[in-house]
Amino acid sequence: MDIVPYNSLDGFYKSKFGALRSGESVKLRIVVARSFMANGASFEIRDDSQGDFKSFPMYWAGMYSDDSEIWDLEFTAPEAGLYWYHFNVYSPWGECSVYNDGTSKGVINTANSRHIEWQLTVYSDDFTTPDWLKGGVIYQIFPDRFYNSGKVKRNVPKDRIIRTDVENLPYWRPDDEGRVLNNDYFAGDLKGIEQKLPYLEDLGVSCIYLNPIFEAHSNHRYNTADYSKIDPLLGTQKDFESLCNAAHKRGIKIILDGVFSHTGDDSVYFNKYRRYGNGGAYNDKNSPYYKWFKFEEYPDRYKSWWGFETLPEVVEDGEEYLEFMTGKDGIVRKWIRLGADGWRLDVADELPDGFIDAVRKAVKAENPDAVLLGEVWEDATTKFSYGERRRFLLGRQFDSIMNYPLANAVLDFAKYGIAEDFERRVMSIAENYPAPALNVMMNHIGTHDTERAITKIAGESCEFTDRDWQEKHNKLPEDKYEQGVGLLKLAAAIQYTLPGVPSVYYGDEIGMQGYKDPFNRAYFSWNGINKELQAYYKKLGIIRESNECLKEGSINFLSAVLGCAAYERNGAKSALLVIANRNDDDITYYLPERWRYAKELTKNIPVSDGVSVPKRSAVILKRIY
Repeated sequence: MDIVPYNSLDGFYKSKFGALRSGESVKLRIVVARSFMANGASFEIRDDSQGDFKSFPMYWAGMYSDDSEIWDLEFTAPEAGLYWYHFNVYSPWGECSVYNDGTSKGVINTANSRHIEWQLTVYSDDFTTPDWLKGGVIYQIFPDRFYNSGKVKRNVPKDRIIRTDVENLPYWRPDDEGRVLNNDYFAGDLKGIEQKLPYLEDLGVSCIYLNPIFEAHSNHRYNTADYSKIDPLLGTQKDFESLCNAAHKRGIKIILDGVFSHTGDDSVYFNKYRRYGNGGAYNDKNSPYYKWFKFEEYPDRYKSWWGFETLPEVVEDGEEYLEFMTGKDGIVRKWIRLGADGWRLDVADELPDGFIDAVRKAVKAENPDAVLLGEVWEDATTKFSYGERRRFLLGRQFDSIMNYPLANAVLDFAKYGIAEDFERRVMSIAENYPAPALNVMMNHIGTHDTERAITKIAGESCEFTDRDWQEKHNKLPEDKYEQGVGLLKLAAAIQYTLPGVPSVYYGDEIGMQGYKDPFNRAYFSWNGINKELQAYYKKLGIIRESNECLKEGSINFLSAVLGCAAYERNGAKSALLVIANRNDDDITYYLPERWRYAKELTKNIPVSDGVSVPKRSAVILKRIY
């Protein structure tokens, strides 16, 4: 029998799965071959911020089998932080160590083996996240492209191009000076979103995440001109309050996009083009906004976001800027008072810890039940920026993060079908993210910054291609589109049933296509709805709402091999089994005894001791306790 010395995913070896609360106790066990004649063992752990390991003795705890034995200890998690650990074993012949083989299982180190340590995330013992988000569905809206109510807008700048050809793509070609102005608008507005709330409610949406809505002079509005005002093309402050009130009556929350690492150069704060009179930091060193910006040689040399001069960077932790954003009467609190239920912070890894700390305090002071999300593209528990390891999810900053690692895992499985890799990536996230955050992770498979999900799954790769190529290939061939619909349903079933909260990018549920910006930002195709796909998303919404195991339930993979992944979500009152078949052939999946004669929720297929799973699809079984 092959001996597994340790497996951090197995409750026998580690009594509590995943990240731990500070002060929480856990029992750790290792299994050692009897022939090794171990006379001692130790648990070795180090703080990520320090180089030295602390050693904790383990104790002999009896036989595991005829030829192996158990060593264990009870360990209490230290203060919040990131930690790394392995085990040492001692014998008359010397010392060896047990390291991670890369799949969470232990391996005795050899001269040629890699010394991979296990990660232990420890979060604040009082870390909680809003219950209202758990078990729900987020819907992301790019405001200019969702729905135009037809309401007459006032004070709209004259340099904007208003599009009426909503069936066409956004403009993207540079002008004569080589500039892409992003100044064409499809005139989607807040009243339009309010009018479509019945549609969103029917889809099962419980939370709307809005891309920027504040006054700005581009259609994406990530170059803020005035944080205190709604962009005139979107409506007014009263329209915003009306949207929030109407949404709340339907049980739907509203999250805003906070673009706080930079402003627009065409803003009341910088005012490079004097749209706002003679003031602004660019024109006047006595401006109240002068200290916000990072001038190197006044006024034309200044630090800007990723070198784009139209996006001057701000000093986020400067006293004036902090007060403006997070003070008692600051921007963060103002919009929560007016009805917002939280914020998503743009480019969170480019914001200093002090600023994020201040935003959290402002958000929670105004409404303890409001949510704070961050945009992080990598593993948020190991992210390194600003010269240090970030502490995004340890309990004092974000409630949740945009879950790009999970999005990539889901999309790659839907496209390539490597089940073993899918399991490894999903369980790594589940193991390393604190449970309060994991249960509210923003689980998207497409956003305004990525290809549309159906295009990513079924289309050609757009890496190393230009916009000309992407425009020419923006629509999938009919056969690829039909295959893409099936694969998107497969991906959505996974997205809706993994730990966290699914986030649907507007139009994905009706089969909208598109490569990267701006082709992924077309106007919602209200006259081109794929009803089969839309009905499937509605069904998934009902499944989420009616199964409490999707709120905070554990995850356990039954199998992941040969293009098929099967995992359980287990809660206090119910459990689901998801079987995702990425193969190009139908399969029959034979069920463990506890899953026989369960109820199938998506296709109403009779289930006995096995279930038929058609090619490129998923089934969801429900077991009632």
